[in-house]
This record gives sequence, C-alpha cells and structure tokens, in this order.
Amino acid sequence: MPAMHYTIRWPDATESTCYSPSLVIRDFFQPGQSYPLDDFLSRVREATTIASDRVRAKFGFACSMAADQLITIEARASAFADTPGAQVRVVAFDTEAA
Repeated sequence: MPAMHYTIRWPDATESTCYSPSLVIRDFFQPGQSYPLDDFLSRVREATTIASDRVRAKFGFACSMAADQLITIEARASAFADTPGAQVRVVAFDTEAA
C-alpha cells in the first residue's frame, strides 16, 4: 500500500512533516494551498480516517501511525485555536513505497 508524507506550514511559519498510510491526502489538499484552521482539521480528520480504513480493509486492523499523526496534528493546531484567521498551508507531498 503506498504511503506518503506531506509537509504543512502552521500559522507561526513552523513546518511539520506528517504521515499518511494512503495517498488519499492528495484528494483533500493541494500543495501550495492554504486552508483555514477549522477547514484543514476537518479535511485531515476525514482523510486520515479514510486512510486508516483502507489499512483495516487490507490488513484487518487500523493504522496506529495514522491515529498518532492525527493526535499530533490536533494537539499542534490547538495552539492556534484562538488566532483570528489562522491558516495551515500544505507545502508539499512526498510519496514513498510502503
């Protein structure tokens, strides 16, 4: 199953490299595009759930790395919850063979 990493830039200009066990992230985001924080979180939750469900369908169990990544993203995003106009930019996709 192809996995991928993707780089995001937070409202404070720091970057994080994130993991998805599926290429489904590409269906939800465009590199170079910025998303309002709430929209970003909604999209990443849905994409991560779909990715984990694909792992479950193929291997019989959900992807714990995807779940951990979502927890990390949500924790980091919480720092910007009160920032007016906070946006997350999807910088790049980096696919890899799994």
